Amino acid sequence: MSHASRRAALRALLPTVDVDALLVTDLVNIRYLTGFTGSNAALLVHADGDAASRFCTDGRYRTQAAEQVPDLEPVIDRASALALARGAAGWGVRRLGFECDVVTVDAHAALDEAADGVTLLRGPGLVQRLRVVKDEAEVAALRAACAAADAALADLLAAGGLRPGRTERAVALDLENRMREHGAAGPSFETIVAAGAHSAVPHHRPTETVLEAGGFVKLDFGALVEGYHSDMTRTVVLGRAAGWQRELYGLVAAAQAGGRAALVPGAEVSDVDAAARGVVEAAGRGEEFVHGLGHGVGLEIHEAPALAKTGTGALAAGMAVTVEPGVYLPGRGGVRIEDTLIVRDGGPELLTCTTKELLEV
Repeated sequence: MSHASRRAALRALLPTVDVDALLVTDLVNIRYLTGFTGSNAALLVHADGDAASRFCTDGRYRTQAAEQVPDLEPVIDRASALALARGAAGWGVRRLGFECDVVTVDAHAALDEAADGVTLLRGPGLVQRLRVVKDEAEVAALRAACAAADAALADLLAAGGLRPGRTERAVALDLENRMREHGAAGPSFETIVAAGAHSAVPHHRPTETVLEAGGFVKLDFGALVEGYHSDMTRTVVLGRAAGWQRELYGLVAAAQAGGRAALVPGAEVSDVDAAARGVVEAAGRGEEFVHGLGHGVGLEIHEAPALAKTGTGALAAGMAVTVEPGVYLPGRGGVRIEDTLIVRDGGPELLTCTTKELLEV
């Protein structure tokens, strides 16, 4: 799908909020609609088509904008959103939608003052509604990001990078550098390496804690490729696993398999969560599964849909989601197993291919 066709799809949604144009100010949404990757921009998507639409950035990005957004008329102004609001009336806009889910109260006041003669109307989540289902170009980028993460972990293991005596922080840095070696622009979020009792902390941040024999090591990480984020968690044991570790790992693996199997178009997101959570609850450990089952991924590491007890809506083919149940025993250790998958007719496409067998390193 081209950026122009994405804008056309957005244009088709404008009547749902009764506006002549939408002022897009979220930079992630702007990238989705135009391909622009700079740090300052605004986009006016006009109901009358691209010829009536405008793209604005400041002078630093004049050359970049010409290369990345050659099919929209440019406006050069440091105050990008205000410039497009001021010009809206002259471009035939009487009712201007804005991204009320990202615009602050003060920014709204400034836009209202700039948009003289134009009525500002709320237009929440319109671009996100399009972004939730990935086109094949997006899926290809996600595949590449997941492959970079898979390859980095394989290299780390082959090099003996997970061994007693190394620190959590050193392992995290090593893993991130290996992802770059495999084509990633960088990590898709701050890498989690959690050793021993730290593995029971869902979002532990790496420290100078030393990895010790006999302990769990939880690695939650991802690669960033072409703006798209991968997300994967694997939990290993340094040395021989104890009985309680095998039992805990087997429970989470069974829950994760249940969640993956529930990823079918039309499934309610809360039912997908229940398919995994029910396995943990049946084992009497429901209180130790303390977060949602998963989330959407794409140009942001956390996107819609939310696979959770409180989640709403249904899955559709083409959605990219994670499935990541975890069970955490405070002070002792925890296990999380996570994959990134694409919802497909006939069963999900698995993008993170590292084994989910319990690894004794």
